[in-house]
Amino acid sequence: MQNATLVFDLDGTLVDTAPDLVAATNHALADLGLPPIPAETLRHTIGFGARRMIVEGLNQTGRTLPEPEIDRLLSLFLAYYEPNIARESRPFDGAVTALERFRAEGARLAVCTNKRLALAERLLGELGIDGLFAAIAGRDSFPVYKPHPDHVRGAVAMAKGDIKSAIMIGDTGIDIAAARAAGIPVIGCTFGYAEEPMDVLAPDAVISHYSELETAVRTLLTKAASAPTD
Repeated sequence: MQNATLVFDLDGTLVDTAPDLVAATNHALADLGLPPIPAETLRHTIGFGARRMIVEGLNQTGRTLPEPEIDRLLSLFLAYYEPNIARESRPFDGAVTALERFRAEGARLAVCTNKRLALAERLLGELGIDGLFAAIAGRDSFPVYKPHPDHVRGAVAMAKGDIKSAIMIGDTGIDIAAARAAGIPVIGCTFGYAEEPMDVLAPDAVISHYSELETAVRTLLTKAASAPTD
């Protein structure tokens, strides 16, 4: 693990943020007098950001609004979400133990998320796990963001890692596409918020619990080390 850089998505990969994101969405929609949208209805939109969650909530109630009104609802969402960002959000079972083990073995850990940097830092800080990461790269850390490969490459560089020994861990097609474009292996998490099943997204490895991550990482690192070089 000494030279490995592990790049983690945040929402749906490291942390189950759905309860607080759904609460913020329903808070914004309540301004229109709309009923709460069930969490399961919105989970698959989380990887696409707050605006998409709001639009999906509107779709579920048969409403369409002009962009300025959606912007207003997004402002309501963010005003509610930031102070309530870790009310119910928690790291997935086994995640912290796995991160601590990887760090102890010399791996560099990074977060690469399409969440805004300030929100990502606040969430990780309130959960007490921000110190585990050598780098946190948010949606606004670079001119581009996932699925653009430079978001992933930038996170690796921020962590002072080597892209040749980097692995992405994520839960959606956005993460898998970003890793593929960056030319690194990717591990898919079945417990996240993907719109499609992992067998369709076809990452290099799949885990259903963090207890499986170390084996998956070691297998991919071994495979990468034995691959022929040009």
